[in-house]
Amino acid sequence: MSLTILFAWLMRPWSREAQPGSYGKAMLAWPIVVLAVFMSVRSTTGHRPANPAMFALTSDALVNSLILNSTWSVAFAIYNLKHEVDASDSYGQMEMSQILGEVRSSPWLSSTEFSSQKFPTLHHQTPVQKRPRPLNLVIVLEESLGATFVESLGGTPVTPRLEALKESGWWFENLYATGTRSVRGIEAVVSGFLPSPARSVVKLSLSQTGFFTLGDLLERKGYDTGFIYGGEAHFDNMRSFFTGNGFDEIVDQKDYANPAFTGSWGVSDEDLFAKAHEDLQRLHAAGKPFFRLVFSSSNHTPFEYPDNRIERYDEEKNTVNNAVKYADHALGDFIDTARNSDYWKDTLFLIVADHDARVWGDELVPIKNFQIPGLILGADIEGRQIDTLTSQIDLAPTLLSIMGIASEHPMIGRDLARFPNEPGRAIMQFNDYYAWMDNEFNVTVLRPDQEPLAGIYSPEAGSTQYLTDEPQEMAIRKALAHALLPLKLYQEQAYGLPD
Repeated sequence: MSLTILFAWLMRPWSREAQPGSYGKAMLAWPIVVLAVFMSVRSTTGHRPANPAMFALTSDALVNSLILNSTWSVAFAIYNLKHEVDASDSYGQMEMSQILGEVRSSPWLSSTEFSSQKFPTLHHQTPVQKRPRPLNLVIVLEESLGATFVESLGGTPVTPRLEALKESGWWFENLYATGTRSVRGIEAVVSGFLPSPARSVVKLSLSQTGFFTLGDLLERKGYDTGFIYGGEAHFDNMRSFFTGNGFDEIVDQKDYANPAFTGSWGVSDEDLFAKAHEDLQRLHAAGKPFFRLVFSSSNHTPFEYPDNRIERYDEEKNTVNNAVKYADHALGDFIDTARNSDYWKDTLFLIVADHDARVWGDELVPIKNFQIPGLILGADIEGRQIDTLTSQIDLAPTLLSIMGIASEHPMIGRDLARFPNEPGRAIMQFNDYYAWMDNEFNVTVLRPDQEPLAGIYSPEAGSTQYLTDEPQEMAIRKALAHALLPLKLYQEQAYGLPD
């Protein structure tokens, strides 16, 4: 029964046709109205309000949509549309042809052919390394593990296990996240998608199907694809986004039979990695190529983790430093286990943070808090330090190249295996501001309805000195093109793969 029909039925006692005694029946029925209104707003009685991911029970978007109640679905769509409209052209306007011209002029794209009308950034990528059988892929996305927790990157010394792995793979000295939320990290690492002034595409309606991800690309190439999480996969709409865009299997908190520890955000990272290892062993034994995205959650308020695992950095147990040290401990044990497993020699691993945990202060854009650690290791990868300025959106193209995957995709990031020495850049969205930083640490900040700002970032001081002069026109065009492109691609549903 819809909310409108229910309301009309309950109003009958006050109508001329009402029967004697119906007033009392209606009064008893009013709690149903309250429940109906509540359900139309939240669409669930659970402890978190509903989002489409809570009802993404299959990989079929039509089936999932039928489960949702219509009143809530309309409200959710209107809410998303408001975010998209409000964000459109907030920094200025630019023709699509100009936007594409600026983006395609990047050194690693300048000689690339773009032939698709529907997907304007679609192009072919040839891997730098040809392999008789492409590698498997495991991406470990570490919750809130920014450079502020990595001693060699100027942070607190609470990640000794990660730092001990630096010489074993490609270690990124100047890697920057695109945002300050997990969904920003997901869209950048898994989709190679630029941040936009709107909400992350993980949450927006038009990207729940037909949106490019590594899962979609690798699934089409015969890979078994999946997402492994210790909490509730519907959080931040992850389940809906993943199931609709190429991820065949979703593992979350309900799938852990006897976890060693469960906190507010789900099972511990130890339980998460034990599940991941079990899954990787099974997949390798089956002989099918695989891709798994493994997302940790222990480093999250209220910073709960098992006892007697680490020597605390802080005397008080439940602090961010101790939670990070525990997350580092669990990660180190997982890599040690993986090294001694049959799947290691055939698998590429990326360890990277989604964002930093400490984004605060009076900086217009706190660039220091966008720096994150990143490490590629596994298979036949040798030690190498990546010094060039790098963005999260560069990681996916680089992984495909090392894996030996020849592919067609819409990602505009840099393949660091093929273009290791080209000048890099970082792209950062913070509140209403959009920052573009070049390889010389020159910063251009776009602001809604205001003139852009020019600045110089000092990695040593961790702060930006803003200048009185306006940014150069070339820098403004470059920043504006990259700020406007993702929203336009999203709105036109032009960031995907051909059928």
